[in-house]
Amino acid sequence: MRKEDDVVENGPEENIGGVTEAVPAPEAGLVLATEILPDGLPIIPLRPRPAFPGLLVPLSISGREKVAALRRALKTPSQALGLVLVRDPDGEDTPENLHRVGVVVKVLKVAQADEEDANFLVSCLERFTITQVMRTDRGLFAEVRYHHAPELSVNPELKAYSMAIIGALKELIQINPLYSEEIKLFLNRSSLDDPGRLSDFAANLTSADGQELQKILETLDVRKRIDRVLVLLKKELEVSRLQTRISKQIEEKISTQQREFFLREQLKAIKKELGLEKEGKTSEIERFEERLKGLKFNAEGQRAVEEEIEKFRLLEPNSPEYTVTRNYLDWLTILPWGKNSRDSFNLEKARRVLDRDHYGLEDVKERILEFIAVGKMKGDISGSILCLVGPPGVGKTSIGHSVAEAIGRRFYRFSLGGMRDEAEIKGHRRTYIGAMPGKFIQAMKSAGTANPVLMLDEIDKIGASFHGDPASALLEVLDPEQNSAFRDHYLDVPFDLSHVLFIATANQLDTIPAPLLDRMEVIRLSGYILEEKVEIARRYLIPKALTNHGLNKGQISIRKDALATLIDGYAREAGVRNLENRIKRIMRKAALEFATGQTEKIVIARKDLVRYLGQPLFAKEELFENVPGVVTGLAWTSLGGATLQIEATAVPSKGKGFKQTGQLGNVMVESSDIAYSYTMAHLESIGAPTDFFDTHFVHLHVPAGATPKDGPSAGITMATALVSMVTGKPVRKHLGMTGELTLTGRVLPIGGLKEKTIASRRAGLQTLIFPEGNRKDFEELPDYLKEGLSVYFVREFDQVHRLAFQVP
Repeated sequence: MRKEDDVVENGPEENIGGVTEAVPAPEAGLVLATEILPDGLPIIPLRPRPAFPGLLVPLSISGREKVAALRRALKTPSQALGLVLVRDPDGEDTPENLHRVGVVVKVLKVAQADEEDANFLVSCLERFTITQVMRTDRGLFAEVRYHHAPELSVNPELKAYSMAIIGALKELIQINPLYSEEIKLFLNRSSLDDPGRLSDFAANLTSADGQELQKILETLDVRKRIDRVLVLLKKELEVSRLQTRISKQIEEKISTQQREFFLREQLKAIKKELGLEKEGKTSEIERFEERLKGLKFNAEGQRAVEEEIEKFRLLEPNSPEYTVTRNYLDWLTILPWGKNSRDSFNLEKARRVLDRDHYGLEDVKERILEFIAVGKMKGDISGSILCLVGPPGVGKTSIGHSVAEAIGRRFYRFSLGGMRDEAEIKGHRRTYIGAMPGKFIQAMKSAGTANPVLMLDEIDKIGASFHGDPASALLEVLDPEQNSAFRDHYLDVPFDLSHVLFIATANQLDTIPAPLLDRMEVIRLSGYILEEKVEIARRYLIPKALTNHGLNKGQISIRKDALATLIDGYAREAGVRNLENRIKRIMRKAALEFATGQTEKIVIARKDLVRYLGQPLFAKEELFENVPGVVTGLAWTSLGGATLQIEATAVPSKGKGFKQTGQLGNVMVESSDIAYSYTMAHLESIGAPTDFFDTHFVHLHVPAGATPKDGPSAGITMATALVSMVTGKPVRKHLGMTGELTLTGRVLPIGGLKEKTIASRRAGLQTLIFPEGNRKDFEELPDYLKEGLSVYFVREFDQVHRLAFQVP
């Protein structure tokens, strides 16, 4: 059945020209009324292909108008209908959407018909051209002019055309035998000697789209029609050959796979009969035993392996215990029991590696070289647990890589950040489905040796939950006295971790539990000053960015003064990660310029930074000086050192009062209370009215108000701000200070001295006041950090007062 509403095609191109044959008048004589074709026909629109004269076509229609047109035709003597292809398959059945040339058909049999649907058989008779078409309540109706097929005399040219079509049809039958049935039906009703009918039949046989076939229908000249049909047949032959080739390839592939499967099964059966192939369990046992040859188990581990292998021999492959035992043996035998890589204690090589990968950090490099030197004297680096503490982006992880390369060990890293399950450290017990060893045993498997360098990243961000406390589980791993017999829950046999060099990293020590911190040797990485960042960018970051962005030194360069401005205005943090991101941004914009036609070298100057990076993120630190009640303090943060100006003001009132703002933490609030009490108790000694606080409400503020702050090191700074407020005298210019104050006026030492010194240099402070207890820390700083600074160490606040206000 032809379902005319199912397929969507492209719009046609009408071509009704080319009528070269004269249309003869019907012969005179008696004709039956049923054979007379009317001048007007009910029209049924066709989709997706047109009908051709001389063919029997089953049709299936849907819609009230089409069924009404069919009923209208059945009431006429000729029972004739017009079938016309639509121009737009998605359009409506309107007169404008119809082609002008169609086929008149006679309804032979109606199989089924109701108000909405009908199935019937028609015989296609002749072509016609629509002269006028209208839409009625009973469907489309058209006035038509018929094009009766001319009777052509058979001549050699037409016979050759016919033979060409017949030859193409024969090839199609050889490729696809399904066409033979349609040819038999055609021969029962027509003759191969009629080239017009033959061309129509051949066109209908192809899989061409409806608009191409409509052009064939509109071609009234038989010779031109045959030419076009031959082109369609050639295309159909190519498509059929391609389909045959694809089908053959698929069949060959399937046949090859089936053949290989049968041969493989036969080979397996032959090998089994000859004893050349073992069962899966036997081969597994041999694999485990082969692994055991190069391993040095402890006594308990050796006993566990032997017992599990004997147990495995007795298990059936279908047993639930089979997979559990096999996985357990796989883990036991794949671990590097007693397999140690040979350490290299070449200090010159270690120094070259550290200098190659890192600029600055001389104190850290010296400490690592000392560590390697001890290993050289001792002959072993076992039992060492280092903790690198510093702000993000200062190179903690890369130092771990360098240490591993320097001593010739394998390197493995995993992050502890956010870990909340004890089983991540010590593994799951084998009773659980999907149980696995913990991270440390997995790391030993990946490293392949029993003495790798294991980096434990973000140890300060480890968590705890109802699953257990991973930090407590780490106590056994990181204790040199216990980790020689580390017992993972999955393995349940002791594994020696004492030869592993553990390097942990952290941004701060406050969140690390004290028992865990006690097991590690802390090495601080304080961050980089501007000059160090410039050198790091020139030596490492810019060459790396050039390579990663497909550029070279001859295409782009960044001037040194521009690099310094970039660091100060866009990447002021202690590390260099943000600096690297800014350099990458410059390289991306430069790559875009070169990709769009730039040929000259790009030189980035200071004035170009805004164009490449936008406005600076950090303004130059402006310190308010010569203002009573304002003093600059030095602070430590997890991102490095910072300066903060503490402001104090007094408002006349009937009673005393004290208020602090700036999101101060509990410790900092207590420091402010101590400073307030100390100042109130020593008003006479500093030359201020003794009743000042009785008649003033004091407000102490620490900008910026949106940033939380805490810590004891601002005590002397707050007290100095209160003294400056009370006396109305500003402190000396370019002064910064830090230190904890007690009620008796003693100045206690603080932490983060290096970071605070770096921050003071960045802010342009020239005179610094530190606690006497931090003198040794300052003396250990590199000379380039101490250069140009006037530093005073104090024990009592009286000394701070004299230095800040230049009192003799």
